Amino acid sequence: MTMHVVRRHLIFAATCAGLLATWAGTASGQPETMAWGNLTGIRVDGHLFELNSSMCVVEPDGSVFTTGREKQTNNYSRNGKTETVTVQMRAHGWALNGKEIVEDTGTGTAKVDIQFDSPQQSNIAGAYWRLDLPAALFSGGNVQIIGAVKPTPEKVSLAPGLKDQNDYLRGAAKGLHFTSGRREIEIAFSEPAEVLIRDDRRNGNYDLQVTMAVLTGKASAGQTAGKSFTVKVAGDVDHNPVTIALDASHPGQLFDGLGGNFRLQNPTADPAIIDYNLKNLRVAWGRVEMPWSTWQPQESGDPLAAARAGTLNPRIQQAMEMARRLGQKGMPVIVSAWAAPAWAVLGMTGRGGGGDEGGLRGNPLNPQKMDQIKKSIADYLVCLKEKFGVEAAMFTFNESDLGINVRQTGLEHAEMIKTFGAYFASRGLATKLALGDTSDATPVEFIQPALHDPEAAKYIAAVDFHSWRGCTDEILAQWRAAARQLNVPLLVAEGSTDAAAWRYPQIFSEQSFALYEINLYMRILAVAQPQSILQWQLTSDYSILAGGGAFGDNGPIRPTRRFWNFKQLASTPERSFSLPVACSGPNLTCAGFGNIAEGVYTVHVVNNGAARQATLTGLPAGVKELRVWVTDSQRGMEEGARISVAGGKAELKLEATSYTTVIGVP
Repeated sequence: MTMHVVRRHLIFAATCAGLLATWAGTASGQPETMAWGNLTGIRVDGHLFELNSSMCVVEPDGSVFTTGREKQTNNYSRNGKTETVTVQMRAHGWALNGKEIVEDTGTGTAKVDIQFDSPQQSNIAGAYWRLDLPAALFSGGNVQIIGAVKPTPEKVSLAPGLKDQNDYLRGAAKGLHFTSGRREIEIAFSEPAEVLIRDDRRNGNYDLQVTMAVLTGKASAGQTAGKSFTVKVAGDVDHNPVTIALDASHPGQLFDGLGGNFRLQNPTADPAIIDYNLKNLRVAWGRVEMPWSTWQPQESGDPLAAARAGTLNPRIQQAMEMARRLGQKGMPVIVSAWAAPAWAVLGMTGRGGGGDEGGLRGNPLNPQKMDQIKKSIADYLVCLKEKFGVEAAMFTFNESDLGINVRQTGLEHAEMIKTFGAYFASRGLATKLALGDTSDATPVEFIQPALHDPEAAKYIAAVDFHSWRGCTDEILAQWRAAARQLNVPLLVAEGSTDAAAWRYPQIFSEQSFALYEINLYMRILAVAQPQSILQWQLTSDYSILAGGGAFGDNGPIRPTRRFWNFKQLASTPERSFSLPVACSGPNLTCAGFGNIAEGVYTVHVVNNGAARQATLTGLPAGVKELRVWVTDSQRGMEEGARISVAGGKAELKLEATSYTTVIGVP
């Protein structure tokens, strides 16, 4: 395919000291910084020029610690065009605090300040700022060394190496200018620094690693080191037209719509935010907490008898009222337990508790107490049914693969499903169990014992996982296959991308966070075909709204881009089946649905790049026009002019870094 490109050429100054690039301006540009300090790149007209930076520490044996999601304690804030990330990096023998300040300095440019502080004497080889440049773009190009310190060469070829490890450059310089046929990146240093450029295919990493020293050698207690980097990017901005092909002839699984988690944790802020979301979103599934430690703190207690006599702890009352409210709206309700009472587990309890096996998270259920455990949980479900009129669709222990806070092995999980399922049925409950409820999509092996146990399969109502930390399409396909094997729905019981984001809630307001989140949802919907994705949460925790007391914002409740993304997704008509949809161009994710009985078809498209024209094909003959909604940095589910359909085909424009939904109607 021939690229329609906007070429931007770097023009170099005549002196070695400068060599900073300038080029024609464009409509917009911005650095994209993750909350843990990694700069993914700089966007120009919505197109992301990848940098994939990290702060890293090299240990004396050559091993490398790099910043990443949930790998260290970090904080994030924004002030205008400046983003600040602080991180605390710790390992045996060293401790460093890092600070990164990223400033948007104009189209295609950013200033990055990196600082490392050593609170103690740290036995390290050095601390660095590192870029991982895509080898697909830069391999075969070259790098010009700005202000090379002899004997560092002034230019180096980036021809692909013939060995597993290839060092292109070890030296010192004041900057680097990378060029390839499609991309240019220039990095200027505030002062000369040691530089290493390499690829290392021994670790399956085919990107080019560019490591720039900030602190070299061991660090003494109280030592501080910092450097500033000016980054400029230029190259092809992809405005190529694309084709989106819907296949309405092969309907897949039923999609009920967006769901939500309603674990009550903030009695001040939760009520108004929950009210707003339930009033303004179509919510198809709900998940609530069973506060098990509060329900039966002592093994000898009889909370069901107390409830029948009119005594119910206020926290239990609130959790059950929440379930009733969701049930009154006609949605299935999942009941999940986080923390267990001390009598029911082995070892110390508590969030992330030390457990009893080598510091693992959480605590295993006490096998000697299993009869009382299943009775206690069934009593809760019976109370919910008798007193509040809700029969839970299923029960889970939250993320028991990881131990938050009950920890199970796959075999224990399978045994629990069999024994709890049979016991619930003996108590007159239709409530079954969810298979999985895993901390993310990766631990597919956790569900294998129950998946292949016919006795357990009788009591599995759904297969479910959580979407934290992302996942590959191959893993998503395995979850879909597991649900199909059991012929039960697949659910994403907790949907979002960053489980630690509650520590740095300003990130929720970033356009990049909203874009990556809805992009992940489109991939999950297209590949795994879940019956619902249950957003974490529709309360003030991880709120998709601003104000109302969420994250200390006491202003009026107001929707964010994330809210509009989810409202747009929730607009998918009821009784729609997943439909295959293919996008011809890069930087697009799509999901298709069809309410075949009513002849209404929906296509969701996330454009992760620059604006482009799109041709939508494959619409059934009965579809005469499209209604169109767009959410981006300026609009919240804004409806545009209707688009006519002829011969199953329609033309539409996809705006830069936008989420577009079209619904075809007769």
